[in-house]
Amino acid sequence: MSDPLIIAGRTFTSRLVVGTGKYPSHEVMKAAHEASGTEMVTVAVRRVDLSARGAAALLSWIDTSKIFLLPNTAACYTAEDAIRTARLGREAGLSNWVKLEVIGDEQTLFPDNEALLEATRVLVSEGFVVLPYTNDDPIACRKLEDAGAAAVMPLGAPIGSGLGIQNPNNLVIIKERAGIPVIVDAGVGTASDAAIAMELGMDAVLMNSAIAGAGDPPMMAAAMKRAVEAGRLAFLAGRIPRRRYASASSPLEGLVTPSPSTGKRS
Repeated sequence: MSDPLIIAGRTFTSRLVVGTGKYPSHEVMKAAHEASGTEMVTVAVRRVDLSARGAAALLSWIDTSKIFLLPNTAACYTAEDAIRTARLGREAGLSNWVKLEVIGDEQTLFPDNEALLEATRVLVSEGFVVLPYTNDDPIACRKLEDAGAAAVMPLGAPIGSGLGIQNPNNLVIIKERAGIPVIVDAGVGTASDAAIAMELGMDAVLMNSAIAGAGDPPMMAAAMKRAVEAGRLAFLAGRIPRRRYASASSPLEGLVTPSPSTGKRS
């Protein structure tokens, strides 16, 4: 609790957000959630059978006393569709929070930022806590914040690509200028990618495929938990500056052997 993540007044101790799709089974998903230590998971409103009961119901495998549900508008390609889906999730009792996705291209799955901005304005006006998934574009992120987004979620790389952080400089610019949390969403492939995102100063990392698609999802979830924690600690500690040449770790004063460059004793 000494370094909490706060979004729209809600406090989280974990800075790792994970998904609920693509797992080989609900049992594996639950084990991965537990290993990750996450306190927030995304649920695709359009892919959840809200009428299902018992073991067949996805939501029965999520301990909502410990894990907060973040409905998302996955597979929406227009602002109208995303708005309607967000409303459906709220009416179904999932949450008034929404991970807002408005996809602009079927192959790259890049967001349609114009439609995303439109949907953000509408949903914020209706009382939603909106976390929009967007491109790593500082201007788009600024406009989304101005529209009332509670956090911005720029991609690290295309969804499910596992390419890692492709444009770290843009992410740093986004974070430097943001007055709300910045969560890297999409593109993480392995633990080092998550650590890099956090070392850049991001507030959290959201991932699904990197865990669900791993050979051992719970083990990868545990690795991601540690990577996010390590990256955050490294950012807070402050890295040493990069140098062109070597810099000795030990002090040079008091040497009893001659310097190779001068032949003089210190």
